[in-house]
Amino acid sequence: TWELKLNSEPFYNGTFTVETVKHENIVIHAWDIGGSDRMKLLWRQYFTGAHGLIFVVDSNDRERIEDAKIELYRLLEEEELRKTTLLVFANKQDLADAMNPTEVTENLGLHTIRDRLWYVQGSCAVSGDGIYEGLNWLTNTILKNKEYDSTYRS
Repeated sequence: TWELKLNSEPFYNGTFTVETVKHENIVIHAWDIGGSDRMKLLWRQYFTGAHGLIFVVDSNDRERIEDAKIELYRLLEEEELRKTTLLVFANKQDLADAMNPTEVTENLGLHTIRDRLWYVQGSCAVSGDGIYEGLNWLTNTILKNKEYDSTYRS
């Protein structure tokens, strides 16, 4: 289970974990909705109004990085997510054999993404390393785009 661990109280509703965090001037609603096939059917209902997408990769799991890539690109094809800014947390950087952010970038083929801004931040969910840095990038990028993009205006 992934938690942002930023002075919030994660809530488990019996199916997935919901966490609400205010970071800078943005409120982040984070759902750890898992990767089971049954849960994937529910993903779409959480896309409406999203300006950012945080995708967490287990950097220590080299065998399943291709599966992560397939899921990421499936998400990026969703109409509701077409203008979202993408932050990838390359998690578990504290482990000796973990792929570094450059390796994660290459394995996910992120350099081919031309229709949105993206960034890979090394992280360790256990210690919190890299979490603030990634969220700072995401919030600053969203706020910068908000100034120029009418889809962010109410």
